Amino acid sequence: MKPTSKDSSWEMDLPVFSATPKHDAYDAVIIGGATMGACTAWFLASNPDFKGKVLVVEPDPTFSKAQTGASNNCMRQQFANPINVKIGQYAAEFVRNFRENLGGDPKVPDLSIRNFGYLYLSDNADLTKVLQRDQSVQQECGAGTKMVTADEIAAAYPFYKLDDIEAGSLNTVDEGYYNAPLMVEWLIKKSVELGVDYVQNTVTAISREGDKVTGVTLATGEVIKAGAVVNASGTRAGQIADMAGLKLDIQSKRRYTFIFRAKEPLDRDLPLTIDPTGVHFRQFGDDYLVGCPPLGEDATVEVDDFSAEETIWEDKVHPIISNRIPQFKDVEIIDFWMGHYDFNTFDYNVVIGPHDEVSNFHFTNGSSGHGSQQGPAVGRGVAEQITYGEFRSMDLSPFLYERFAKGERVIERAVI
Repeated sequence: MKPTSKDSSWEMDLPVFSATPKHDAYDAVIIGGATMGACTAWFLASNPDFKGKVLVVEPDPTFSKAQTGASNNCMRQQFANPINVKIGQYAAEFVRNFRENLGGDPKVPDLSIRNFGYLYLSDNADLTKVLQRDQSVQQECGAGTKMVTADEIAAAYPFYKLDDIEAGSLNTVDEGYYNAPLMVEWLIKKSVELGVDYVQNTVTAISREGDKVTGVTLATGEVIKAGAVVNASGTRAGQIADMAGLKLDIQSKRRYTFIFRAKEPLDRDLPLTIDPTGVHFRQFGDDYLVGCPPLGEDATVEVDDFSAEETIWEDKVHPIISNRIPQFKDVEIIDFWMGHYDFNTFDYNVVIGPHDEVSNFHFTNGSSGHGSQQGPAVGRGVAEQITYGEFRSMDLSPFLYERFAKGERVIERAVI
């Protein structure tokens, strides 16, 4: 099978973005308008304590190559770090009460979480101990994760082949799928209603005077003064930081997604199953989705490199899923795409908030595959930093940029 990557954009009913801003000065300029940028813009504009003007600069309003466009739209709390568990819990609340959280407008759709759950499988004692430790962290945070034996997994999901599995970690409460693109669409719409200025343009330079950034230059030539600049540019985050004379090591990593149809469908929903090989698969409507890293080394690729390994389905994906679920031996691929994770190789966690020396340059980068569900908490936190100079709703300070200089890693092991 030779995959041909699809355009992973989705149809969005958005206002037309102008090419030029309405003003020559803004209190906040957000570079990137997808999940992180849209969340930050909405939390700024909807905060009655923030009185300023917001500009969002996005080169491609279709988001066809953005991580948001390639997202698998997952929701979970099964993380190893308690802060990430709490971020996931807030995301679930934000989505479950989406219309209310956006002000109660009846035009805003009700979002929901399809709670088929997450199931981590363990094939050895060391991994089981790790899952047990993580489950304890999640339980302390109020998540519904439970350790399950192979027999308990077989009783609940008899379609798995489990002869090599000794245990698993399962949570079906606020874990599964939600419509992340629809969330982004309505955050943009409501932000525009609140006065946020979205433009289809590209930032080509950032001006700086000492310990402050002062503005941005657009590809169309405009020089825009900025009270604060927010880096929400996904895999291009390092390039944007460079424009301000700052360093940020964010790397693009290939991640493949296949949608397939089984000749013999399962008789119940398939949890998002993380196989010990790292391949993960789940329900996708009445069909199924499988995601995985590339063949061999998980190498860094250029941000514009969306080429695919031609034999990854035959050499990696299909053998693994058909071994774990024999009913998946006879399947038909109905869609395929390849996107990028914005990997923060320092500790696989997001970088949030102001630079430790350039205090009005803010980060929302390096979620390492978790951006669609971390966006609400990150956007709210960055908006609070801009408005109040501190986190108020949730303490995200371990994720501040200053941890790089201090060498303080906040490791997240549960990256898939």
